[in-house]
Amino acid sequence: MATPPFPSAVGVWWTSDTFPITEVRHAAGELEELGYGSLWFGEAAGKEALTQAGALLAATQRLRVGTGIANIHARDAMAAEAGGRTLLAQHPGRFLLGLGVSHGPLVQHRSGTYEKPLATMRDYLARMDAVSDKIEPGSGRPPRLLAALGPKMLELSRTAADGAHPYLVTPEQTARTREAVGPDKMVVVEQGIAVTTDRETALRRAHTHLDTYSTLPNYRNSWLRQGFTEDDLARGGSDRLAEALVVWGRTEDIVARVRAHLDAGADHVLVQVLGDKQTDDPRPALRELAPALAAAP
Repeated sequence: MATPPFPSAVGVWWTSDTFPITEVRHAAGELEELGYGSLWFGEAAGKEALTQAGALLAATQRLRVGTGIANIHARDAMAAEAGGRTLLAQHPGRFLLGLGVSHGPLVQHRSGTYEKPLATMRDYLARMDAVSDKIEPGSGRPPRLLAALGPKMLELSRTAADGAHPYLVTPEQTARTREAVGPDKMVVVEQGIAVTTDRETALRRAHTHLDTYSTLPNYRNSWLRQGFTEDDLARGGSDRLAEALVVWGRTEDIVARVRAHLDAGADHVLVQVLGDKQTDDPRPALRELAPALAAAP
């Protein structure tokens, strides 16, 4: 499948679960007008991913919308495939289906079973492939990107999907991701940002952001593979880890980190604005950064 072009090289990743969907729809329209190329969101314990994607696609004209990620334990493979095809049929070229195995505690919260994540994802993709083309005939299916951090899931991103959506990674890991999936697959990477020139404020926001992630084995193992040590994996992460994963400083510092991911092989970089609380509105910072990020390539 050919990589669908993004209107620009930089998009937005936003944990918008605490905001009413009517407000998020309005925000999506503003982000489109500001020049951002896409809007992505997760699926942990908040809004259902495909429903939210449909609402945001309907509220915009050019913006790409991606799930980052749709939890495969939240719906069976047929529902994921049928839902993705239906969204793409309504909004051609604008929906991307990010898929992930999630994490043990989150799956257990859904009364699911978390085991053999690689085999589970491989089987899920095969079941999606088996869905009849009679569902939205002629529309095709949206690109599938896997939440791939380890080498085996990256290989599956290359052989059975359309690319990878790495989260909480350095530009060096983006380069390794590109090498693993090859030149023809898509790499859409998330980058946390703290819009402040005060290091203490930036570190506080970064540690708060990393607090839960630092308890999850998938991310801990990923950071060890990226060259960090057990000393960096204390609750909330070390300062070294925090500054490697969350960029802060002047606008040019933030743009430089985005460019580093693009230079490392990312097709598209998603900026995630971090405030003092998860419920902080990212739009003021995104408005401020939009002109510079639009020129990032």
